[in-house]
Amino acid sequence: MPKPALRNVMTASCAAVCALALSLTAAPAQAATVPFDYTTLDYAALGDSYSAGSGVLPVDLTNLLCLRSTANYPHVIASRTGARLKDVTCGAAQTKDFTQAQYPGVAPQVNALDAGTDLVTLTIGGNDNGTFINAVTACAAAGVLSGGRGSPCKDSNGTSFDDQIDASTYPALKAALGSVRAKAPNARVAVLGYPWITPAVADPSCFAKLPVASGDVPYLRGIQTHLNAVVRRAAEETGSTYVDFSRASDGHDACKPVGTRWIEPLLFGNSVVPVHPNALGERRMADRAMDVLGLG
Repeated sequence: MPKPALRNVMTASCAAVCALALSLTAAPAQAATVPFDYTTLDYAALGDSYSAGSGVLPVDLTNLLCLRSTANYPHVIASRTGARLKDVTCGAAQTKDFTQAQYPGVAPQVNALDAGTDLVTLTIGGNDNGTFINAVTACAAAGVLSGGRGSPCKDSNGTSFDDQIDASTYPALKAALGSVRAKAPNARVAVLGYPWITPAVADPSCFAKLPVASGDVPYLRGIQTHLNAVVRRAAEETGSTYVDFSRASDGHDACKPVGTRWIEPLLFGNSVVPVHPNALGERRMADRAMDVLGLG
């Protein structure tokens, strides 16, 4: 048997080792229970009408030119996290409006940023070259004239929309995101893609709401796919986080019924701004962005 002195030393050593082991195993569990205080987060929202929630009520009365909603996805994110929001989103914004005034009295959007900005979210690029409005209106007009048959919009326009996206939108996106980085060097920047406007294949029952010929439905979706790919590329090349909606918004396009669709149709919808996210769409955009960013 160990002598009393030796036994005391062994007992003390065991107690010390056990205490150390308990402290090492307990520390991570204690740290994990400490919640992050999002109320200290300085959050700036930039972007176009998909960010502004144009057409979604209630309207932000502080700037009617921008047709901004107080229920847009930035406000949803801020309300859920308690982050301090500075919302300068503006309907019809293009990448150039990040660094120049969009309207008299509407400052360049990057003016909302500084070295203390912690988080930036934005959706931008769809208005450059008039990509969305020109493609949708051209294909809708062609669809009406063709009675919904064939692919008259694709036949007339070919790769013109895609060519403009590559030649003009992509470099403009990189420049705009570069200006964000320069003004907010310490911020995490999240660039949201655009949720699906059209289904993957034509839905004949949707023609009255979205009068696009059957062969042009995948053509329009292909243009949006290309735009989102360019947005993603520009985001990744500027160190930003891309928020992808290709899976999340599938089955929630403008042809789906109320309560399922995130995007309102061109005709007979429930918004004064067609082919834009509704309130549900803005909430789901917030959900997806928060999930990707790890907020909440």
